[in-house]
Formats: sequence, C-alpha cells, structure tokens
Amino acid sequence: MPRSLRTLLNRPITARGRHLGQERIAARTTAYVYGNILALAALIPVTQSQESLGVAIVIGTALSTYIAHTFAEGVGESIRNDRELTTAERIEALRDSVPILTSAVVPIVILATAWFNLLEPRTAQLIAEFVLVLRIGSTSYVISYLRGEKVGTATHVAAFGLAAVATLIVAIKIVLTH
Repeated sequence: MPRSLRTLLNRPITARGRHLGQERIAARTTAYVYGNILALAALIPVTQSQESLGVAIVIGTALSTYIAHTFAEGVGESIRNDRELTTAERIEALRDSVPILTSAVVPIVILATAWFNLLEPRTAQLIAEFVLVLRIGSTSYVISYLRGEKVGTATHVAAFGLAAVATLIVAIKIVLTH
C-alpha cells in the first residue's frame, strides 16, 4: 500500500503497533526538548581551540543526561505509584528517554563533517547550534500535531518563542556555569 507524505506525517504515534498514550508521548517530547537544550548548551561554549572536542562534549552530555534523566524519572515514577517499578516499567522509562540521545545525533554528524574537511570546524559548530535551535522551535509543530490542531500563525509564533526561550536558557546556563 503506497503511503503519501501526508499520510506518513499524520499517522498516530505508536510503539510496536500500539498507541503510546498521552503520558508516554509527553515524556518523550519532554526528553526531546531537554536533550536539544542541553546539547546546545554543551556546544555553544566550545572555543576554537577545543573544536575537535565538540563531538566528545555533545556525546558526553547526551549520555550523562540520558542516564541522569532516566534515573530521576524512575525515582519520580516510583513515588507517584508508591511502589518499586517493574522491569517492564524501567525499560519503558529507558525508551521514553531515548530522545535525549537522538537529540545529539544531528549535531554530532554536522560536527563530524569538519573531521573530513567538508566544513571548517567553526562553520560546522555554528550550523549544529542553529540546527539545535530549529529543532527546539519545531516542537510547537509536534505539539500542534499531537493536539490535532492545524498549523497556523499561533504555531509559528510559538516556534519562534520556544527557540528564543531555549536560547535564553542556554545563555543563562553559560553565564552561571562557565
């Protein structure tokens, strides 16, 4: 059965053929936004003398954030449920946090282009930073989709707003921690 792009983009969000449900979709969306913000925050202060470390910094940030986020979510979930989590629930939490890891993939690929002399290191870093800001802003389109809303002016304004807020969060993190 041929699929059109419209059909592909408007299908329900599923895992193994089952609808994920609002809670799991929200958890994955949160992890996606969080992962992108932290990847951006890790990348921005990389100086020209450290450009070759950019990939390692983004990988390290993604991995450590994934572990910390999954652990914290598990603790919170066990408190909400007033019991220890089952193995299946722990695996679910690991899956729901995967967007933190996938948020780092695009910037890593862009940064790696400098290793192959396809881009200057500083150019690759700037493109990776710009892409991360775009990814954060694009969350408004995902939210519109999840709510069944049509994309309109409010969605576009929200995209710019999310990108601006994410940039502000990164700036505050850099000022306070670097």
